[in-house]
Amino acid sequence: MITWDLVVVGAGPAGLSAAHAAAGAGVRTLVLDRAVHPRYKTCGGGLIGTSLTAVAGRIEVPAHDRVDRVTFTRDGRRAFTRRHRTPLVAMVRRDEFDDRLRAAAVAAGAELREGVAVRGFDQDPDGVRVRLADGETVRARTMVGADGSSGVSSRHVGVRFRQVDLGLERELPVPPAEQRRWRGRLLLDWGDVPGSYAWVFPKGSSLTVGVIAARGEGERTREYLRRFVDRLGLSGVEAEHDSGHLTRCRAEDSPLRHGRVLVAGDAAGLLEPWSREGISYALRSGALAGAAVAAGDLDRYERNVRDQLVPSMRAGHRLLEVFERRPDVFHALLATPAGWGMFVRFCQGRAGFDRTLTRAPVRVGLALLDRLPPVRPRSPATRAEPVTTLPR
Repeated sequence: MITWDLVVVGAGPAGLSAAHAAAGAGVRTLVLDRAVHPRYKTCGGGLIGTSLTAVAGRIEVPAHDRVDRVTFTRDGRRAFTRRHRTPLVAMVRRDEFDDRLRAAAVAAGAELREGVAVRGFDQDPDGVRVRLADGETVRARTMVGADGSSGVSSRHVGVRFRQVDLGLERELPVPPAEQRRWRGRLLLDWGDVPGSYAWVFPKGSSLTVGVIAARGEGERTREYLRRFVDRLGLSGVEAEHDSGHLTRCRAEDSPLRHGRVLVAGDAAGLLEPWSREGISYALRSGALAGAAVAAGDLDRYERNVRDQLVPSMRAGHRLLEVFERRPDVFHALLATPAGWGMFVRFCQGRAGFDRTLTRAPVRVGLALLDRLPPVRPRSPATRAEPVTTLPR
């Protein structure tokens, strides 16, 4: 017998957003996850304006800091800081943020079963059969897969990835003096591995410090993190968490659905290619999936993703291509009013990169970058001393 209208596999932002939207519309919804909330998740935990809009009215965001200043560096040098009159990014810990999303989905009427591993599933004309590790089979009319880019849902639908990156991250508890130094400020450093960058995100009593670069550059990425932490004067701090993960960005023609199974968030490869920001894409795609199930129109999900999310992703790929070729010039452009304005609009969710890249100053800047040859990374022997202090 079919017990559920919808089964959601994965209780992260995408799955819980799908459950919230569907259950709130009266859909009998079950969420399955092998973890138990609250749980640690490797993630910078920076919520841009698009994410804050997506959860407005659903949860109270458990922000540990709200950033209005950004320091940019180019491999530890050429530091400059910009400040905005209003906050740009809210800093959250994912265990707290996701747990609030869980509570909201349950309050909307969804049932959640945690500590449950999904081994596989199959479909027939009437619904989906989800096989659990304990031998039980769950029957539902429709399924939303939100179990990550390496999960069973992504493989079942046949998601193809254009871009795969390795992210490494440390959660570092810091003393009060260091907390004051970073309060209200984040740091972004453009690395010497093409397309790489590092970050410091302040979260009250701790700092999230990480790097990301293309998969296949594992040794250089680990060395980049080591040098970055050392440059910050934090190499002696014992990490509360020291972890890594792969982010995967879909090919544009990759499927979002197979029959009665939809994929959302990381399982669909939905994220911003340049920054690798994925929370806003998870929240939005999950809500779109849940709404499509509630409307009884699964095709609507694919249409909405293509209309609302894909254009910004396409522009993000364009931005990443330029950034990979000339990170030094990209760094300099961010110091200009046009470059800083682009960054502010992205952080505040006022305009996606698809709209931003149509602005005349940005188009001119990108055209100039296209004409320049790629820059070759300097060898370690020729590097100058890095910047170790941050301007106020």
